[in-house]
Amino acid sequence: MSGLLVAGTTSDAGKSVVTTGLCRAFARRGVSVAPYKAQNMSNNSMVCHDRDGTPAEIGRAQWVQALAARAAPEPAMNPVLLKPGSDRRSHVVLRGRPAGEVSATDFATGRRHLAAAAHAAYDELVSRYDVVVAEGAGSPAEVNLRASDYVNMGLARHAGLPVVVVGDIDRGGLFAAMLGTLAVLEPADQALVAGFVVNKFRGDLGLLRPGLERLQELTGRPVHGVLPWHPDVWLDSEDALDLGGRRARADDRVRVAVVRLPRISNFTDVDALGLEPDLDVVFASHPRDLADAHLVVLPGTRATLADLAWLRARGLDLAIERHARAGRPVLGICGGFQMLGTAVHDPEGVEGPPGSRVAGLGLLPVTTTFGREKVLRLPSGEALGARTSGYEIHHGRVTRSAGVEDLLGGARVGPVVGTMWHGSLEGDEFRTAYLADAVGLPPSGVSFPAARERRLELLADLVEEHLDVDALFALARGGAPAGLPMLELGLVR
Repeated sequence: MSGLLVAGTTSDAGKSVVTTGLCRAFARRGVSVAPYKAQNMSNNSMVCHDRDGTPAEIGRAQWVQALAARAAPEPAMNPVLLKPGSDRRSHVVLRGRPAGEVSATDFATGRRHLAAAAHAAYDELVSRYDVVVAEGAGSPAEVNLRASDYVNMGLARHAGLPVVVVGDIDRGGLFAAMLGTLAVLEPADQALVAGFVVNKFRGDLGLLRPGLERLQELTGRPVHGVLPWHPDVWLDSEDALDLGGRRARADDRVRVAVVRLPRISNFTDVDALGLEPDLDVVFASHPRDLADAHLVVLPGTRATLADLAWLRARGLDLAIERHARAGRPVLGICGGFQMLGTAVHDPEGVEGPPGSRVAGLGLLPVTTTFGREKVLRLPSGEALGARTSGYEIHHGRVTRSAGVEDLLGGARVGPVVGTMWHGSLEGDEFRTAYLADAVGLPPSGVSFPAARERRLELLADLVEEHLDVDALFALARGGAPAGLPMLELGLVR
């Protein structure tokens, strides 16, 4: 078996960045490489095809990592996707298809079938690829969850994977976090931890070097490199941790306000808008944030009914209605589109109590009815004279009133547009046409697919320059070295 597990001292330490960069660096060497994450908790997902051609849903991060690896995305690369529907319960997507729910109390006994499916998917990938670069989740030092873990050390033990621990130096306490991560593990887990990587470093590497040397002395494990912070490293995110940082410069440019819903999903839909040089894209959670917006975007959500109630509690519904009545454009995507309609029905209790019926914002003459079966599609077509494509992930079925214009599986009435197609703005031709139609923006010539590819190449360049890729590849092919020292704390029972 050939594989490597990229773990982290914390969530958002840089596991996805390092995994993505290694996938592209290994692929550059002519290696057949696949990304993998046993369990991803995210409402940012993507539709791909299973090996039999059926549509399937996986985490957005693994879809991007597959692009980095120059491999076809497939559900085995993210066999378990948990989509939070509340603070305590998550909807389960297993091998790309809906598979019920789990709660926060199910860790001990309710996830064994998920672990079995995840490990089987890993074994399947290893049989078809030269190397699998696996990404952990959270931290392997969450010893309270170790007994049921199948994403971090549980996966490493299952497959005999060497583990590299990534730490974010921006957070402070880097060396304590790395040392502590190793020290709290039991000896059999420690034996698989083969080294460390530092992420987001700024400054003089010479000032950091004594700490790196001391860490190696204390642990007997090397630091395989120090990745610098770079402003252009920006990957499609898997969760909402970085939304606060997504704010463009405010000047005389066209202002786009994206409503930051509590259960926002697939907010990567607006990433392409963020690349447009004449747009100022901000995330908004208060009515005053919409006051001077030229365009308001209602993005997708994992909880349409709850987020619609949140809109009303904050007065955002009235702000959106005022914006539309003033003749300014509103764009709703998937759940955001459903909110723009006249009513949302939930006869089977998909999101709320069975039989729920909630009034929408009434800006589009459509109604939505939730069904148990999830719709997964990869549609393509033409709108506003431009070719485009996208992907659909939804339980809601939208019905338009007679005579309403259909636009990308949605509806259009004057400046108010709703679509069920995620990802349509990533298409350069349609994005250009929509922005010209909605806010009079001239073509910028920006290509979103080309920008994504440049980011992947930049990340691989940084990995090649600052990490010991040959040593990491040797770990992936040969496993963790024998005889690694155990830290004493890990021997305490």
